[in-house]
Amino acid sequence: MQSTYAAITELTDTFCRQYLSDEYAGLCRAAAAALARKRPSPLLRGRLEIWACAIVYALGTINFLFDRSQKPYMSAADICAVFGVSKSSGANKAKQVRDMLGMSQFDATWFLPSRIAESSIAWLIEVNGLIVDARYLPRELQAIAYRKGLIPYIPADQ
Repeated sequence: MQSTYAAITELTDTFCRQYLSDEYAGLCRAAAAALARKRPSPLLRGRLEIWACAIVYALGTINFLFDRSQKPYMSAADICAVFGVSKSSGANKAKQVRDMLGMSQFDATWFLPSRIAESSIAWLIEVNGLIVDARYLPRELQAIAYRKGLIPYIPADQ
């Protein structure tokens, strides 16, 4: 699996360096590693370019890459074109990646690190049946939420 992982991350690193950012490259490496660890690994079937495209596409979906008001911005069709993959193949495989890794806009695991602080979704937790923004809770409650894996870090300590 190491050679497959290395080949995919070489593709995603090159793409991210040219079109996106180091943050995206890091998330792509983490996603590729998570897929490589699955047993059996889905990366063993299919073209490496499709997997690389799907990883970028999936992370782009979570991080609003396809929204023109965001920086960086890139369309799904452009991502697929750079990797030499049809848009339908890229979209289908990206959906598989999101499903296999449990990616969603409600899980900060796959957010760009620079966007976590500004994302209200990453901070919403339930306390006594009420949905609250953990950034406005007392530090003691933030620490409990952090220990339980409900928030990415303790905002009061930043």
